Amino acid sequence: MQEIILASSSPRRSELLRLIGVPFRVLPSDAPETITQTQPERIVEELSLQKASSSAAEAGDFSGGEDFRIILGADTIVWSDGRVLGKPADREEAARMIRELQGNVHEVYTGVTLIRQERPGSKAGRTEERIDTFYARTAVHVHEMTDREIEAYLDTGDSMDKAGAYGIQGPFAAYIDGIEGDYFNVVGLPVSMVWQHLKKIQEITG
Repeated sequence: MQEIILASSSPRRSELLRLIGVPFRVLPSDAPETITQTQPERIVEELSLQKASSSAAEAGDFSGGEDFRIILGADTIVWSDGRVLGKPADREEAARMIRELQGNVHEVYTGVTLIRQERPGSKAGRTEERIDTFYARTAVHVHEMTDREIEAYLDTGDSMDKAGAYGIQGPFAAYIDGIEGDYFNVVGLPVSMVWQHLKKIQEITG
């Protein structure tokens, strides 16, 4: 038996895991985000490892009948013009971000870390952790927007809790010309890639 722990309070990531039928419980990471990398793929891998490691340390002893558990940490960034666009602090910052993205192409990166912990004395007979870290990249093409359209989108309030000040699955979808890569990666978790890595890490027995 196994247990999967999601090291994130993101409702979008929870929804995506449920979408592909993965049972899990949520144990959000409280680790501070410390970035030492400069390339976007390395940044998200670093942050996802920090989150997964923090929740793994907080998970405590095995309480159920599972032989092992997998802690899933993830982090998503919007990469535009060589820099990270995080969550906007206020409407003014959100407006600046949207003006930068409109009429241009940007990239969304999600890093994922899976940490497999085995119960002491389990069938596998090991207690060490196994760590699998990877990332997905999606290019997003945004249509040109007028000032009125930008203000109307900001009025929805959809931008304030999202990296890059937008969510592809919300009202901003009206301005998405197309993507190159995994749509679900832009939502917050590349679920197909996660599924394939989960299968591999679950099959490790020796």
